[in-house]
Amino acid sequence: MGQIVFFDSSNDVKFVRWPAENEMRRYCRMHNIPCLLVVEGGVEPPVCDDPCEDWVRTPISHSDLEARVAALRHRAYGRQAPTVDAAGTVHFGRKTVGLSTIQAELMELLVESYRDVVYRSELTQRLAESSQGDATRNSLDLHIMRLRKRLTPVQLVIRTVWGRGYRLEPQIRIPIPADRLNSRVS
Repeated sequence: MGQIVFFDSSNDVKFVRWPAENEMRRYCRMHNIPCLLVVEGGVEPPVCDDPCEDWVRTPISHSDLEARVAALRHRAYGRQAPTVDAAGTVHFGRKTVGLSTIQAELMELLVESYRDVVYRSELTQRLAESSQGDATRNSLDLHIMRLRKRLTPVQLVIRTVWGRGYRLEPQIRIPIPADRLNSRVS
């Protein structure tokens, strides 16, 4: 087997061609990565007994695909959401990380709107309240940058939603054999 390369996916559901990428399906199962199998024409669909897995056959309408992805995402992550305790510790899955007081204040907003956008104005207001002073654009950017680094061990990421704010979501590390990087389906 070739070298394994990891990449971050902004999409939390991996699309895998079936049966051509059966090895990728095994990787997804091993790492609890939600996987939507795209079944090739004329091929019998697999039995999906894993809640992190489903299948579709092409062609499929955009609305049907969105519904399948939403259902798969709910089964995979529906019960898993991060929390911030009174001591400023973030809990996600079995992992934890401690935060500074200001980081915990910002994180509470992101956790309350987990997977949804938190507007810059809301974060700036919370930052101003926490630091008892004026919060600037640069100070918010600096706190978000530091918070992103702190969240790496718990596999959470803060994504920028340009022109609006930020969204907290799980970090997905998908193992891919190096020789398959050019043939992956996204």
